[in-house]
Amino acid sequence: MQKLKLYQALAEAFVAEGVDTQFILMGDGNMHWTSALQKLPGIKTVHHRHEHCAVAAAMGYHVATGKIAAASVTCGPGLTQLTTALPAAVRARIPLVVFAGESPINAKFYNQEIAQLPLVTATGAHYIQAHSLPRMHEYVREAFHVARLERRPVVLGVPYDLQTLAPATTSPYVPSTRYIPNGGRPRPDPELVAALVARIREAKKPIVIAGRGVLHSGAKSAVEAVADRCGAALATTLPARGLFDHHPYSLGISGGYATKLCREVMAEADLILAFGARMSYYTVDGGNIFPQAFVAQIDTAPRGLSEGALAANFFITADARVTAEAILTELDATLGAGKPTAATVRTNELAHRIATELPDDHHFEIAPGLLDPRAVIRTLDDIIPKDWDIVSGSGHQSYFNSQMRGRPPEKFCAIREFGAIGNGLSYAIGVAAARAEGRGGKVVLIEGDGSLLMHIQELETLKRHGLRVLICVLNDGAYGAEIHKFRHTGEDDSGAIFGRPPFEAIAQGFGLVGAEVRDLARVSGLFDEFAAQGEAGVWNFQISDQVVAPTMRRNVVRGHGKM
Repeated sequence: MQKLKLYQALAEAFVAEGVDTQFILMGDGNMHWTSALQKLPGIKTVHHRHEHCAVAAAMGYHVATGKIAAASVTCGPGLTQLTTALPAAVRARIPLVVFAGESPINAKFYNQEIAQLPLVTATGAHYIQAHSLPRMHEYVREAFHVARLERRPVVLGVPYDLQTLAPATTSPYVPSTRYIPNGGRPRPDPELVAALVARIREAKKPIVIAGRGVLHSGAKSAVEAVADRCGAALATTLPARGLFDHHPYSLGISGGYATKLCREVMAEADLILAFGARMSYYTVDGGNIFPQAFVAQIDTAPRGLSEGALAANFFITADARVTAEAILTELDATLGAGKPTAATVRTNELAHRIATELPDDHHFEIAPGLLDPRAVIRTLDDIIPKDWDIVSGSGHQSYFNSQMRGRPPEKFCAIREFGAIGNGLSYAIGVAAARAEGRGGKVVLIEGDGSLLMHIQELETLKRHGLRVLICVLNDGAYGAEIHKFRHTGEDDSGAIFGRPPFEAIAQGFGLVGAEVRDLARVSGLFDEFAAQGEAGVWNFQISDQVVAPTMRRNVVRGHGKM
């Protein structure tokens, strides 16, 4: 009988932690572990063509499932490829564990050796050097414990030569879930609730903003009830977008991606109730979106100073759902059941405008044969069923697809916190791996041409694994953000223009389906064709490079041009 190897014991420990899918690029430093994990019952393995893409796909998988994701790369150059993906996961607070090889600890020379710990810690991720055989179970447990509680990526580095030794213990692995303290939902201070309710009662233009913490808390209904009780309009952060789309007084996304109407209403707000939202620079649009409002932040871990600015004027450290319920109770106790507050923001006119106005109606001249990206997104929103997953790429085009309506946040993957393009295809692979049964995936990626080209090799990953994703490329033949910044300052924009790649032909070269789209009347028929077959596909939308997203129009005027 073959003796158990450490790499097999470590693979079994990952399964005990609940891992059911791994995203990998195999090399010397991780090949034994990944192969052992792949052989265990119930494990799905996705082999990528680039290490960055393996970790980015794991990020998309977490967004789709809520589970801790697992990725794996080899040591040295395999690990160094993660220095863009890891900070994105850190800033998006995505819990994932990366099993990474390390150079052999007993080798006199190894040409791929590099100091991995400082590289990883520089990204904000947690690094564990697993160099002690007797402590291997402890290392794995720590990795998952930190990922879960701190909601950040962890890299577990295990020297290649140690992995092939026999484990130092045969004791059963005890997963990290045994060590998670269950303190219940943090409850708010009654005095703080009373003080906040006193403001709610008098507010004329209140707005409730919900963030990802509302999703984690299961607080949607309670927070919506608070908004209804105090007569507030509703909005969300970008990660929670779509949460209140069904509501007649939902303004959509707060911050840089806010619609023209949302900005108009928020400019007059006198009270903001932020539940489970970090109130980041983007959510408050650098302090420009509700300049007159008193801001109250309800969060399990509020931060007074957020990205160099005051996050709020009033803080309640507590769970979103419990606090919302306490506010409702206090309102009825002090105001009287059913008695209205002083709020006047909800009007029939506002509800009509929300239902009928376009997110952006600025006029642009569109050359013949090209499309307005706003019209492309409206067409896709009408045709793609609401139960399909939408994955949003980054860059200039990402504003447009953020305005799709009626799609719950659980079905919309938008990881934008690090501002890195080139991730959308990998995120979509992670979502498709989570959703798809065979070739039956219902996943749509909306991406820019420059961003898609950065990791176009992952089309081969889609084909090889039979993952069906519909990729809609908004192709303006350029880096959209840069050409608009150059044009605003009157500079030469030719360095940001690269021509319009034939993505439909590129897709066909990888064995996928593809189509160029210059007429939106074709889209309905194309979708029927796509839904009837099993391959991934690419639609190459030829869009105008003259349409500037509102967030870019505002930001270049302010002089910093940030997305």
